[in-house]
Amino acid sequence: MEDSPLQAEQRMAPVAIENLLLRSLSKPALDLLLPYCTPLALPRNTVLYEPHRNPVYSYFLTSGIASVVTTMSDGSTTEVEIIGHEGIIGSFHLLGNAAVQTNCFMQLGGTGLRIEFARLQEAFQSNDEVRARILEFVQEQALVISQIAACHRLHSAEQRLSLWLLMAADRTQSETLAFTQEFLAEMMGTRRTTVTAVAMSLQGRGLISYQRGSIRILDRTGLEAAACECYRVTHGLYTRLYQTQDQMQSRTAAGNGAHSS
Repeated sequence: MEDSPLQAEQRMAPVAIENLLLRSLSKPALDLLLPYCTPLALPRNTVLYEPHRNPVYSYFLTSGIASVVTTMSDGSTTEVEIIGHEGIIGSFHLLGNAAVQTNCFMQLGGTGLRIEFARLQEAFQSNDEVRARILEFVQEQALVISQIAACHRLHSAEQRLSLWLLMAADRTQSETLAFTQEFLAEMMGTRRTTVTAVAMSLQGRGLISYQRGSIRILDRTGLEAAACECYRVTHGLYTRLYQTQDQMQSRTAAGNGAHSS
């Protein structure tokens, strides 16, 4: 006998562990969310939310990358944020009644867990742990956005592309990234010809392999050296997400011991 849709969803529910925010929750907090989540595929270009509208659903990504984009009155666009398996789509909508002007879609197809926004909002408002973890993610995103804004103003196209490729690799846990020139240009806020020139320069130095629609990181250490200081800052924010105070102190102590030895 085949599973009912609900039984199938419950059987597939363990994929939620691939989402770092959900993984950080205790079982009582997780039980407020997971039974109401539907696992599903999220192909490239799937729209996750639109500007000036409260979303019907939110998404805990388990693979792939979502791109958050701002569109100007003349139709020009630029990416302001990427989200992978570390967080949730729709977190800013939980904070108040201000209209969210960005739109969000899957830039790199993957999978996720969909939950009704109203259900997520109820858990956010009623449970301290759920609220604290989501606010931690929102804070990380806000700090990353501010760092990227400074990066766009102060650093070269090569540094910015290196930074973004490393951030994307962290969030997909893959060194191969299927991105178009159009998307890379949008992410960097530059022309496609600039993307091509920078990518070819990085390839010439053996840091990446660049083909139409696909980039593979060959030398991560070298690419980190090509990136600006912003990668160190943003990577630190990403890796410290959802760590308890005890974990952070233990990690600091281990680092201090390594320096003193």
